[in-house]
Amino acid sequence: MEAVTVFGAGSWGTAVGYLLSKKGIPTSLWGRNAALIGYIDETRRNPEYLPNVKLPKTLSPTADLAQAAARSRLWVLSVPSIAMRQLVQQLKPFCKKGTVVVNLAKGLEADTLHTMSQLLADVLPTPLIYTLSGPSHAEEVGLDYPTSVVIAGQNLAVGKQLQALFMTDRFRPYLSNDLKGVEYGGTVKNVIALAAGALDGLGFGDNAKGALISRGLAEMVRLCVRLGTQRETLFGLSGLGDLVTTCTSQHSRNRAVGEQLGKGRSLKQITNEMNMVAEGVFATKTVRALAHSAQVEMPITEACYDVLYKGSPPLEKLTELMRREAKIEQL
Repeated sequence: MEAVTVFGAGSWGTAVGYLLSKKGIPTSLWGRNAALIGYIDETRRNPEYLPNVKLPKTLSPTADLAQAAARSRLWVLSVPSIAMRQLVQQLKPFCKKGTVVVNLAKGLEADTLHTMSQLLADVLPTPLIYTLSGPSHAEEVGLDYPTSVVIAGQNLAVGKQLQALFMTDRFRPYLSNDLKGVEYGGTVKNVIALAAGALDGLGFGDNAKGALISRGLAEMVRLCVRLGTQRETLFGLSGLGDLVTTCTSQHSRNRAVGEQLGKGRSLKQITNEMNMVAEGVFATKTVRALAHSAQVEMPITEACYDVLYKGSPPLEKLTELMRREAKIEQL
């Protein structure tokens, strides 16, 4: 725990690198783009992803993967879920049984429907695998705004060390052994955030947003409990907390994509203009597949799938949701 390597120089990886190095912890930040890494090293700023944050000198950028891996036995993985397997396969030769790995991605692998921790366990020889999740936009962490998250893993003794490592006066991690619950919650909320953004794009107000978040939480609880998670986890930071933040925040990429869809733009038009990944676009497919496999009804997720992948108009899908058979409210 005396040094850390963060893999992924996007907004969240940079923010976590800032958080740890500001504490005086020797922290390496690895990125694929050598030109960007060189610029970060020279100017102490990441102009593409977190331009307003001045990075401490205790943060050491590098584009050399082997060098980055060798610098510490604590790895923080901050790449999109679609890029995770490729990265960890490259890291496998450098991973020891005692290496501690913390995943930051919120998504599932498309082909296997694995959570990120399951994917990491498939590839890496270490059992010390954790996920850090919760309502934590990089932009606010970089501004030292108060933030609380959850660190989930099976070995709580090591988890407590991670908790102490990440803890600051403005960043408060809680600890959980419900790794699946934390990861599934962080994935499903991105789907609901797309729908929340679509409501904004359609011009609807707070009543609709409140209903969507409530019924989106119901979908999250139904699916995740069926998949064996702890129900309480879904009402915590990595479930309800992250859901509310992602559905309402100006920083949320998923909400922003949904807003553009609500305004009538196509998914291709939207994603072609983005330099970051909106995990909800991929999560809609994987969550829908999980729901079908588990025979769990998730009408909001189904509507998002139809909008994204069948070209259905958002207003049409909203009307269908409102016209569904009257029911007793339940989670």
